[in-house]
Amino acid sequence: MGKDKDARGQRREFLKFAATGAASAAAIGVFSLPSAAAESGAKSESEIPFFNVRRFGARGDGTTIDTPAINNAIAAAAEAGGGTVFFPAGMYASYSIHLKSNVSLYLESGAAILAASTSLEGTTAGGYDPAEPQGPWEPYQDYGHNHWHNSLIWGEDIHDVAILGPGLIWGKGLSRGHVDDIDLPKTDRPGVGNKAIALKNCRNVILRDFSMLAAGWFAILATGVDNLTIDNLKIDTNRDGMDIDCCRNVRVSNCSVNSPWDDAICLKSSFALGYSRATENVTVNNCYVTGGYQLGTLLDGTFKRLGAEFKHPTGRIKCGTESNGGFKNITISNCVFESCRGFALETVDGALCEDITFTGITMRDVRNSPLFLRLGTRMRGPKDAPVGRLKRVLISNVVSSAALPELCSIVSGVPGHRIEDIKISDVYLQQLGGGTTAMAELNPLEKESEYPEPSMFGGLPSSGFFLRHVKNIEMSNVEIATEQPDARPAFWINDVEGADFFRVNVPRASRAFAMRDVREFRVFGSRKIKETTLEQAAHQEL
Repeated sequence: MGKDKDARGQRREFLKFAATGAASAAAIGVFSLPSAAAESGAKSESEIPFFNVRRFGARGDGTTIDTPAINNAIAAAAEAGGGTVFFPAGMYASYSIHLKSNVSLYLESGAAILAASTSLEGTTAGGYDPAEPQGPWEPYQDYGHNHWHNSLIWGEDIHDVAILGPGLIWGKGLSRGHVDDIDLPKTDRPGVGNKAIALKNCRNVILRDFSMLAAGWFAILATGVDNLTIDNLKIDTNRDGMDIDCCRNVRVSNCSVNSPWDDAICLKSSFALGYSRATENVTVNNCYVTGGYQLGTLLDGTFKRLGAEFKHPTGRIKCGTESNGGFKNITISNCVFESCRGFALETVDGALCEDITFTGITMRDVRNSPLFLRLGTRMRGPKDAPVGRLKRVLISNVVSSAALPELCSIVSGVPGHRIEDIKISDVYLQQLGGGTTAMAELNPLEKESEYPEPSMFGGLPSSGFFLRHVKNIEMSNVEIATEQPDARPAFWINDVEGADFFRVNVPRASRAFAMRDVREFRVFGSRKIKETTLEQAAHQEL
């Protein structure tokens, strides 16, 4: 009786967050085919093989550990040459689930895979698969990036796999890697899992239509995955949403991510594979990212705001910080940022970052810089690696409102290493304003080797753009607006060579430009600013 009561309680808790919806008519037809062959795990010529986890012994009661049944169903599908492992409605408590080539998991409405709990200090028997050993490159990225097997669902060196359906993956028992958590296990202890889905060196992967709740350090960690599609996911989590690391040919679309404690969609190019590999040929479109809501309230549709004391949510789209291999051919388009940090594009570990497009973006209640482009020299990687480069970036059709006043948009290299070839057009940035005369006199420290984050510089001497160590930047149809009067110039420019400004608009009664060591500067076609061309400006204001 007590066990049944616990199961009902788990069931009620799950239903609060489970996604609604129904499988398509085609899918229903497949999964309801009566088949003795399906029951036995054999494949016939006339039917698509499907493997119901309950027929392999899964209880789905939220209490019984269903790991053996789930893995047996997957193994049977793989041995049959491929097929779909089907999860009917229920809550399937599990430890590590092993994906295999040519096998899909389908979670129907009302089905949830629940990350089972372990003790806070780990366990010497059972639990999640152990974190596999790494090589001498382990110090180049955080613990979470270096391991895949200590996850709820993982696959390595596999191909043609999918996780589909309107069900839920709930990482309730996963660590998120925060040392001060008192109700979640320590991430590096034996038997502890810290990721919901982890993939390494895979190809032809589809993740579609399901929801994820409280999914550990990473809801999705994909490292060295090629031909990856992530579509129509709802992720409401207590750390990272999805990290796409060293991957090629990736499509992320139609996803909603609430991740107050870390990044929502993060492209990386770490050294976790033991060598440098670029993340390239990636599109991210039609996505909503936020860090402004209480955990679980995106999934249940109540969208309850976090309290005013939670001032610095993350929840953004970012390229970096791990940046050994580079970012190439990236397009981010038609996305919404709300109550989170702004867009970050970073290369600080020696990577080449080039051919990036960021377009058709709306931002509201941005909690730091709306735009942050950073070339730095942290150089966490093999010795003697050259400093990276950041070039050929196109930013267009961006609107931002109610951004915090301390941090404007930033484009900053370091001495001797400039960001190159930047075009910014059709952008409206509305800041809260209120910058003081003292702030206008600031000249922030370089901090070349520090972790890149807009707050690294402290308050900034501009209300619109802070531009330092840049070559060939062009802005057209750009407006800076402030809700409160601001004593800072709209554009603060230092060590910039080649700067064209066409049809820019700045707050009334504000200075437009403060320049130090600027060469080949031009502003024209702007209503409030006199047309000016300068071959060199050591220290000048307009």
